[in-house]
Amino acid sequence: MSWRIANECAERRFGSAARKQIIMFLADKASDDGSGIWCSKGTIQRHTELSESTVKRTIIDFLREGILIETGRRHCKNGYTVIYRIVLERVAALETTAEPDIETGFTVTPVQPEPGTGSTVNGVRGSRWTPNHPKTIHKPPTRRREAAEEVEDLEAEKILAAYPEDRIRDRRTTLGQIAAAVKAGIEPDDLLQAVKAYAKESEGFTRSKVCFSDNWFKMRRWEKGLAQIQADREKAREAEAKGRASLAEWIHERHPLCRHITNRQIEDLIASKLVTPEQVRAAGLQA
Repeated sequence: MSWRIANECAERRFGSAARKQIIMFLADKASDDGSGIWCSKGTIQRHTELSESTVKRTIIDFLREGILIETGRRHCKNGYTVIYRIVLERVAALETTAEPDIETGFTVTPVQPEPGTGSTVNGVRGSRWTPNHPKTIHKPPTRRREAAEEVEDLEAEKILAAYPEDRIRDRRTTLGQIAAAVKAGIEPDDLLQAVKAYAKESEGFTRSKVCFSDNWFKMRRWEKGLAQIQADREKAREAEAKGRASLAEWIHERHPLCRHITNRQIEDLIASKLVTPEQVRAAGLQA
């Protein structure tokens, strides 16, 4: 047991109560340099009273984030146990739990009876109240900003409504994660389609196999759906390009099937520079 490692971990933020509970348990088993941690995931699960899936997922996340590294294996009755080391440099880089020191600065007159009144012009005094005074009347948000925020909230609600209803957890956090993804540049319609795809995919799953909504969005599992959407769009573009090429070939060869080409398709072919108006007229079509 190392008090140094435990204190270091206790003073850092790890993102959730479960992550903090697991790292504190591991720190309790570590040497002063963070090494020598060998305890199975089942042992962690029994002592922390967290679910087995939570323990496994958190250990994987810690390894990916560099907070933990594997240093070896130790044989046991069930096979082997992985030996871990807590990376102190990575832990020290995390946000601290301590409140920041408030610098009050220095004044010549330590106690000021009233807030500063600012400069005066032609004898007109400055504002009586400082901007952060409780009696300050703040300008209300504009209608345009209120409307934009309302639209964003409705979009997030619509996306969350497509998730399996009985696996929605912590709506406020989940809606915040959806809003963050949209602000990062993800199209709301694409995100909605990714959620619908996961809901359809997991229809036949037992409930324990369907991820809770807050974890699903936190782990960015919608990226799989977005990748499929992009792949489908690329196939559609390729098919469309192939179709235009075939129509252009009919016009070049003055094929009898040219009469089935619509005016809109002709305009598209000319705009794409696959054919010229002269070639269209030569094929007996109206350019």
